[in-house]
Amino acid sequence: MKTIVSEDRIAFILREIEDRGSVSLVDLAQRLEVSVMTIRRDLIDLEKEGLLRRVHGGAVSARGRSFEPSLVLRQGENQDAKEAIGSTAADLVADGDSIALDIGTTTLALANHLIGRHNLTVITPSLNIASLLVNQPDIRVILPGGIVRHGELSLTGDLARRAFEGLFVDRLFLGVAAIDAQAGLSEYNWDDALVKQAMIGSAKEVIVLADATKFEKVAFARVARLKAIHQLVTDRMPAAPLRKALEKEGVVIRLPNAQDPENQSTEPEV
Repeated sequence: MKTIVSEDRIAFILREIEDRGSVSLVDLAQRLEVSVMTIRRDLIDLEKEGLLRRVHGGAVSARGRSFEPSLVLRQGENQDAKEAIGSTAADLVADGDSIALDIGTTTLALANHLIGRHNLTVITPSLNIASLLVNQPDIRVILPGGIVRHGELSLTGDLARRAFEGLFVDRLFLGVAAIDAQAGLSEYNWDDALVKQAMIGSAKEVIVLADATKFEKVAFARVARLKAIHQLVTDRMPAAPLRKALEKEGVVIRLPNAQDPENQSTEPEV
C-alpha cells in the first residue's frame, strides 16, 4: 500500500461526508489504499472533533446547519478554486475604488491579489485581510470595530454592523457559507449574518465569491435573497435550478479567467 499523508486522508474523508452524507470503512480503505484500521483511527479522531458520527461499518455526517468548519480546515479546502476566484474578482477592482471585503478564505485570496494596487480604500471585518493589506502604502485600510470572534479573527456585533450602516462603498465582495435557489445566501453564524446584511446595504454593487461546494446548500442564518446580489464569481457554472434562479434575478455569473473566454461570464437572458 502507498503512503498517503494524514491531512490528505482527512480532507478526502470530510469531502466524501459532505458530498454523500455517509462513508464506509471498507470503501475508504480501498479508495485511499490504506488499512481499515487506519481509516478507523481517522474516523475516531474526526468524531472527537465533532465532524462526524461513527456508525457500524463507517460514519455519517454530524454537521447541522449551524456547524461552522474551523478557519484552519477551510483554508485547506478547494485552494485552487479559491485562488482562481480571487484572481478573477481582483480584476473587478479599479484603482480609486472604495471596497468592502468580507471575512473568509476566498476573500482573503482576493486580498492577496490587491497587493501593489493603487488608491484603494478597503473596509473589512477580517483581521486577516487587514493584516495583509495594512502596510500597503497606497491602500487605506479601515476596521469597523466590534467583538473579535475567537478562531475566526472576524469582527462582529453592533459596532461592526453600525459602522457599515454609516458607509457607502463602490463594491462589496461577499463570502457566504451556502447559496440556494430558494433560500438565497446563508451563513453559519447569526452574528456574522447581521454584519453581512449591513455590508450589503452599504454597497453600490454586491459581488458574491463562492466556489461550487457552496451551491444548493442552506446554512443556519439567512443573509439575503438572490435579488440582493449583482455578480457571482465562482469556479464552476451552477446547475439548474440555481443557475436559472440567478439568471431570473439578473445576476451575472463570472468564471475564472483561466477558463474558456466564451464561458467567463453569463449575462442573464432577456
